[in-house]
Amino acid sequence: MTDPNEIRALKASVRGVLDAAATLAALQEKLEALDDRGEIAAEDLEALAAAASGNAVAGAALRGLVGAMQTRRGAAAS
Repeated sequence: MTDPNEIRALKASVRGVLDAAATLAALQEKLEALDDRGEIAAEDLEALAAAASGNAVAGAALRGLVGAMQTRRGAAAS
């Protein structure tokens, strides 16, 4: 039987990944407009670093949850 808490956690984790990706995507237009030979402002680098970190953490959390779900299902099938 499926654990409803596990499904709620999965939904929340996917929402977290999508929110993190949206934060990163919001920076794309500004980054694409940069002159290739120019400088990027320190605050823009900070925003990019924070968005990239959030994206990595959210992705790792989702990957871990899915892996745990797969492991549990594999153990249940044995």
